[in-house]
Amino acid sequence: MIHSITHHDREKILDLLQQTAVFNEQEIDVAMEIVDLVLMKKDRGEYQTFCYHDGDNQFMGYICFGPIPMTDSSYDLYWIAVDKKVAGKGVAAELVRFMEERVVKEGGKKIYVDTSTTPKYGTARAFYEKHGYRIICVLDNFYRERDHKIIFMKDLENNGS
Repeated sequence: MIHSITHHDREKILDLLQQTAVFNEQEIDVAMEIVDLVLMKKDRGEYQTFCYHDGDNQFMGYICFGPIPMTDSSYDLYWIAVDKKVAGKGVAAELVRFMEERVVKEGGKKIYVDTSTTPKYGTARAFYEKHGYRIICVLDNFYRERDHKIIFMKDLENNGS
């Protein structure tokens, strides 16, 4: 079941981000700042943040996305993370499907995803490509030397192309 985050989910999100061993401390801090903004209702709706719980109400993952400021119909996928115990079992795919359906309902046409070229993000890059996101740009040495930024995009109007 997917629902908006609550204060009960905050520590679970923090634990999840730390256990993935993908995000560095600075990235986790930024993700949690967004979670806190959403929970305090100070985000003005730009960060739509949802959790996934299984049938036993076990926390399995979360997603954060929102409209890109100053665009008509473009959205960013800011964060997605899934408990490694259920990795590869469709939780991330269900979260992305939920996001895409919601974006379309809100009039969104494109979703952008930024990620790194480092090996630890290889699974994420493969996931995005598998779900119809294509690489539209690579910014060399963006995050640091030899750590390039890859921008993926999915066009929701044209079946992901």
